[in-house]
Amino acid sequence: MAQPTEADLASLLERLKAAQRELLLTAAKGQTLPSDGMLRKISELEGAIAAAEALIQEEHEHH
Repeated sequence: MAQPTEADLASLLERLKAAQRELLLTAAKGQTLPSDGMLRKISELEGAIAAAEALIQEEHEHH
């Protein structure tokens, strides 16, 4: 499998952030606390965002 390029990683990062943003905006519109599932998904996306950012930083350091 080919190594992802920095552009691939940046694109993934933007998609992850957009997905998390949509969930947060949806949660903000509600009158109650978000469901456990929604909170879990927001948290999982945060972890994926951090991992993508770390990998992008690592790629910068190696080039």
